[in-house]
Amino acid sequence: MSTEIFERRAIIAGVGQSATGRRLGRTGLDLTLEAITRALADAGLERSDIDGIAGWPGYKPEPAGYSPVSITDIKEALRLELNWYTAGAEASQMSALINACMAVATGQARHVLCFRTVTESSAASQGTRSSLVGAGADRVAGFGIWQSPFGAFSATNWVGLAASRYFHEFGATREQLAQIALTARHNATLNPTAIYREPLSLQQYLEARMISTPLCLYDCDVPVDGAVAIIVSHRDCARDLNAAAIGIEAICGPLYGRDTWDQQTDLTRFAAEDAGKRLWSRTYLKPADVDMAQLYDGFSFLSLLWLEGLGFCKRGEGAAFIEGGQRIALDGELPLATGGGQLSAGRLHGLGHVHEAVIQLRGLGGDRQVPGTPRVSAVTMGGGPIASAALLTRL
Repeated sequence: MSTEIFERRAIIAGVGQSATGRRLGRTGLDLTLEAITRALADAGLERSDIDGIAGWPGYKPEPAGYSPVSITDIKEALRLELNWYTAGAEASQMSALINACMAVATGQARHVLCFRTVTESSAASQGTRSSLVGAGADRVAGFGIWQSPFGAFSATNWVGLAASRYFHEFGATREQLAQIALTARHNATLNPTAIYREPLSLQQYLEARMISTPLCLYDCDVPVDGAVAIIVSHRDCARDLNAAAIGIEAICGPLYGRDTWDQQTDLTRFAAEDAGKRLWSRTYLKPADVDMAQLYDGFSFLSLLWLEGLGFCKRGEGAAFIEGGQRIALDGELPLATGGGQLSAGRLHGLGHVHEAVIQLRGLGGDRQVPGTPRVSAVTMGGGPIASAALLTRL
């Protein structure tokens, strides 16, 4: 039986991000093409080189702004000839990258374009919020029928439930959790493309309006308009690229537990723990080898669970690990959210974290660059009932 880790045949060849902002008033396709153009230039590839596309979650006209661009939109706009393509909602958020790795490893494609596009901020200005269950529909359906009668319309409610239980079990405090948001905001002040660049104090955090106890306004990510494009290529293309290729040491997106936010066996254990076990089983690297971590922060509490799930600290010790913020600062032992994360730079559903990891591993972070020469970055997406993780390396 082969023990080859097939994702190591793949590399990240190029990255690009469109203008990202609040209520830009641009179409999703316009933003996507801007990100793709930048990714192609970064890699030194032509449009005709792209023979695969992978996306998540696939085209969804509703809820508005959540996923406004389809694979066929891109295919037609760029006049691509595709050997392979895929997208779908029943998958982890990192599924586009995972699928792209498998496509190039098995010869289905050579250069796969992965993308994520949102226009949630513009949609919200028109009265539609994609973050609410049933948004844009006449009635609630699916899992929402069990939660909406209790007023739990948003993921903020579901994560707040888990965070409340965690606080009760392990004695965590809001002052400790605040360090996730404060660290992200500090790093965002050094990132010219971040949405929120004004300094944030602990007092401001503690005085912010509560959204769903214990999560306040600054514990929630920022809906934006924007797009990210990542080009995954076969490893033997590395020498022909414009920019330094980034290796994919390991990647995974397991589904072991229940796909539910509120009916977990243990509310303080989400899928980050399962993804962590799977990730480390695919590499000889250890948590101590990681130089920085771009952890999913749709809500600050999810980053705390990722710290534990990936083994950077023991279960129940996440709040103590981040207390004071020194460990997770740019010059700390494990820098987090170096570009501002989704809490301050804007919610691009995890693919923005991949973009930031590549920038950092190439040493191009500017004022927010992690000191030294970082060689390994952990990147995660999700963190609720479905989670995925990757280790990216400087070649």
